[in-house]
Amino acid sequence: MAKILMIDDDPDIIEAVRIPLEARGHEVQAASSGPEGLRRVKEVNPDLIILDVMMDTYTEGFHVSLTLRNRAHDSEYAAYRNVPILMLTSIHQSTKERFGPDEDYLPVDAFMEKGAPPAVLLAKVDELLAKAAGKA
Repeated sequence: MAKILMIDDDPDIIEAVRIPLEARGHEVQAASSGPEGLRRVKEVNPDLIILDVMMDTYTEGFHVSLTLRNRAHDSEYAAYRNVPILMLTSIHQSTKERFGPDEDYLPVDAFMEKGAPPAVLLAKVDELLAKAAGKA
């Protein structure tokens, strides 16, 4: 199936997401910080990235998505610019801030709250992978 890179600093969340994804046949790799995630993108060449917002800094996930979606032709991440990004976070549960995908401010393909039922997560992953493959 798909290679999925999960960038999140909470090992329990990584495991909770890894289990249904691997049961579906996906290969899941993990990184515990934004900088590690950016390094791992080059190693893994993922089909999908699942990204947390708050890691070492309050907005680390935002910075990772902006780095990956940098429109500069000479960006070292240009080859990964079109990899779908699912932002999986608890920021709405822990702050009054409200965020969603935005091409300039938060360039991700979808936004989902942590703790969503596995079936909902799997449906969103399937949707993003199909869209990336041109099937949706």
